[in-house]
Amino acid sequence: MCRNIKKLRRPGELPSDEELHDAALQFIRKVSGFRVPSQANQDAFDAAVEGVADVTRTLFASLRVRGEQAAV
Repeated sequence: MCRNIKKLRRPGELPSDEELHDAALQFIRKVSGFRVPSQANQDAFDAAVEGVADVTRTLFASLRVRGEQAAV
């Protein structure tokens, strides 16, 4: 989908909140078509970014990769 979204999964290390936010922001920009939303759409845009970051955080906390120890 987006060639320049960097891979956040690293052996034994969870992504930082900043990395999750930045990846979520990039994803929402891509799917919404807005680099910067209008003032009328800012709240919806920000909520979407936070939601994607939260879901991604949950994903990483739940992943079990063979041969890797849990990072938690």
